[in-house]
Order: sequence, then C-alpha cells, then structure tokens
Amino acid sequence: MTRPKAVVLLSGGVDSTTTAAIARFEGFDVHALTFDYGQRHRIEIDRAQVVARTLALSEHVILNIDLRRFGGSALTGDIEVPKHRTADEIRTGIPVTYVPARNTVFLSFALAWAEVLDASDIFIGVSAIDYSGYPDCRPEYIAAYERMANLATKAGVEGRQRLEIHTPLSQLSKAQIIRRGIELGVDYGLTSSCYDPTSSGEACGRCDSCLIRLKGFAEAGIADPIVYRTAAAARP
Repeated sequence: MTRPKAVVLLSGGVDSTTTAAIARFEGFDVHALTFDYGQRHRIEIDRAQVVARTLALSEHVILNIDLRRFGGSALTGDIEVPKHRTADEIRTGIPVTYVPARNTVFLSFALAWAEVLDASDIFIGVSAIDYSGYPDCRPEYIAAYERMANLATKAGVEGRQRLEIHTPLSQLSKAQIIRRGIELGVDYGLTSSCYDPTSSGEACGRCDSCLIRLKGFAEAGIADPIVYRTAAAARP
C-alpha cells in the first residue's frame, strides 16, 4: 500500500528531528525541507543532512533564501546572541533570536511543495511548552495558517487537497520530546541546537537554545550526547 506523502520541516535540532521520526513512525513517506537562510548557526544544515540520511527519509531538499538581507535577528544580523539568561528571562517577552516571520516563510515553501507532491500533510516541530517565546510557535498561529493554506492553493480550491499541519510536539515539554525520540530510536548525537556554535560545531552551552536543551535532557535523566565547550554541561 502506498504511504501518504508528508513534507517535514527539518532543521537538524532536537524538535524537528523528533518530528521527522514521528512522521515516519506514523506511516508517512517523508519529504524533508531544510532552509539555508543565512543563519548564524549554519551547522544545523549539515546536521539536517545527516539526520535525513540516518532516518532514511525519501527526499531531502535544502532551499536557499537569504534572510540576512532583512536582518532584524541575532540569527541573521549583527546582533549579539543572548547568553546566561535565567528561565524566567527566557520565558518573558520575545527574544532577539526571533527571526521575523520565519515560520510563515518556511510553511509557505512547505505548502508549495506539498501541493506539487499531492501531499495533504505538513509536519513542523513547534512546541508551546518549552520554547523561547516566538509568536509563530503558538497553536493559534498554526491553526490560522492552516485555515489560510486551505484557501490558498489550486488543489484546495478544486477540492483535491485538504491540508493538515501536524504539530506533534505542541503540548510536550522538552524532556517529553526527548523521551519520545529515544523511544523511536533517535540519535540526538547527530543534532545541533546551539545559536552560537564554534566553527567546529561545538555548542556554546550558554544561549537560550542550549539552556532549554540541557534542561530537557537533565529532566529526562539522559546525558546530552553532543559536544559543548564546557564538557560538564551535558551531564544530567
């Protein structure tokens, strides 16, 4: 029996890698989409390639768009990445690592590819629990985008496609996400989450993304297998 096709946004981090593993486990023919958008942490592109090969995904496309032309974020402009923030600080407000409209841009490309593939399913690894306050990770945003998407395509207008945007991690903490990935055999040593890694790919252990990741592994009772500048940071 032919498996239904799905487009999965894959960045090479914990969340998107777990999402891809879930989509595959649920029986989808996974077509992964990664963006080279001028991000500071370009190591994630290499990690996404390794993850896609390891999970034996059907197809992996890396799309080049240059969001550095707009800037406005510590990930795409000359703005310092925040370090050593407390949990309360991370939960408060929208940080400078927010990339303007990033998920809207990414989902629009995923929508276009899904229509070409005749796929009715898109997966994105957003979470509303342990996240950095990005507005385009909220459930209400995803629901609104899904409504718009079903008005926006030829396939939708002709009734050939009813698009669903899957967010399997939305109500999971980082520790729960990690435990689910371990159940599915995910090797988190292949992933990268750091916003400001070294040139060799070592994680800083101090940015918001590293701190959220480390907290998740600690709460899951699992040692984080990636390399940090301070080796002790990976211990649960």
